[in-house]
Amino acid sequence: MSLWKLSAGTACVVGKKQIKTDVLPTTAYIMLGAGCRNNCRFCAQSRDSAARADMLSRVTWPELPATEAAQAIGVAFQAGRLKRACLQVVHNEESWQTSVSAVASLTQTSAIPVCVSSAIDTVEQARELVCRGADRICIALDAATQEISSQVKDGQWERRWGLLNQVAGEMPGRASTHLIVGLGENEEEMINTIHQCVRQGIAVGLFAFTPVRGTAWADRQPPAVSQYRRVQIAHFLLKTGYSPTVFQYRDGVLTGINIPAHELKNILVDGIAFETSGCPDCNRPYYNERPGGIMYNYPRRLTGTEVEQAIAESGIMPIQVVGRGDRTNEMAGC
Repeated sequence: MSLWKLSAGTACVVGKKQIKTDVLPTTAYIMLGAGCRNNCRFCAQSRDSAARADMLSRVTWPELPATEAAQAIGVAFQAGRLKRACLQVVHNEESWQTSVSAVASLTQTSAIPVCVSSAIDTVEQARELVCRGADRICIALDAATQEISSQVKDGQWERRWGLLNQVAGEMPGRASTHLIVGLGENEEEMINTIHQCVRQGIAVGLFAFTPVRGTAWADRQPPAVSQYRRVQIAHFLLKTGYSPTVFQYRDGVLTGINIPAHELKNILVDGIAFETSGCPDCNRPYYNERPGGIMYNYPRRLTGTEVEQAIAESGIMPIQVVGRGDRTNEMAGC
């Protein structure tokens, strides 16, 4: 019998598990397969990990029979409780067939949009998944640069980057990736990679590195919230059409933004910059966070107080810049 692992929140939404939470996922998160070939130092599913097999990041993933899970997800979608499904397929010798089968199971039960994050090798495979009903294809870079990837993953960053761009070019609006802040990159490197993705029409899901017991990096610290907020702000500005030339760096740290402070405040005031990013309707509640702890990605709309706090955490504060004719212009900077 084929089994699917649903995130605990997803299992709750579809009526298969009870949990206490203030926010439920709007996407069905499904993990498929076991025995990953990769050896990512941060991942509970990696080849040499001693973490619990039912963990990915901070999330537990209870198992359900595949048919039962697909039907429950379809019912929840039709009832409006879910808006998307995300397949996280472990890289093993069966991952391709697992991906194809899971897409078929989901699309046969409802019209729920499906994103597939799997270890594909060619754009033809991506095209086939779309032809079979997938809405989006995610090729996770995780690391911002080849150098960081070689330290953290398997060093195949350039191949993934090339395939991701090929998918984005041949299937506009269907390519996604994941980038993890806090793997050793600096802010300038991360923001430059985000810019390249945005320019190619690739949706970026931002994550904060999360130490997980049993992984190689269990004792490594997560990124400072100030670093994460600055990357979030830069990501949002790039998505809304600003040029990367507005960013000022010092030793790889974002220290200023050449936008009038009142303009920047108006852009950030609704708090969307600090919400979970990625595919449409993906909110990933508490994937990187502990309830009551630092909220790297808000899975819901922010309150006014939370927006003010997030902006303050970024360290991007108004400064005075003298312009033409000695007219004082307030710009955003540290």
